[in-house]
Amino acid sequence: MQNKFSSQDVEMLERKRLYQGFFTMEEYRFRHRLFDGGWSDVVRREVFERGHAVVVLAYDPYTDQVVLIEQIRIPVFDANQTPWLFELVAGMIDKGQTAEEVAQRELMEESGLTGSHLQLISEFFASPGGTSEKFSLYYAEVDASQASGTHGLAEEHEDIQVHVVSREAAFDMVKSGLVNNASTVIGLQWLQLNYQSLAKK
Repeated sequence: MQNKFSSQDVEMLERKRLYQGFFTMEEYRFRHRLFDGGWSDVVRREVFERGHAVVVLAYDPYTDQVVLIEQIRIPVFDANQTPWLFELVAGMIDKGQTAEEVAQRELMEESGLTGSHLQLISEFFASPGGTSEKFSLYYAEVDASQASGTHGLAEEHEDIQVHVVSREAAFDMVKSGLVNNASTVIGLQWLQLNYQSLAKK
């Protein structure tokens, strides 16, 4: 199956910056083709421009263990029992860097590990109704025995605790809702479906 339309079927009338801070907010004014024919009225949407991110599923196939990190995520303060979330390693792609470079950088910064056999799992949009952010999800083979302690960059106010759990325990955290952010859920579900094919090299 393929999409009926492409970017050529959108008439972008205006893009206006509304706010510039740690993140950016822009206003789009556009028209687009309709499935039943013709064109839409002018649509106005505010878009949260956060940049694009890399997520790293750090897994040790020899011990069948996953490396998770825990850190505070203040935007969920009102919506979750605790603002400290269990996550996969992740970070933003800086200008001039490749996703693969960011995967290795964030793995070291947030867990103290280096990864091998880096493999792109998928690319996805977390909330395309409101933000342009795209995630590139990677698998990296790691030595889980080297994962411990707290990590993160002081200048970015990061305070990150590393956890090593079995694959089964990590997936139980997904099923119970203890792991509840989209990229980590997707990564751990992929691992549960594919761990047997990850050769122990």
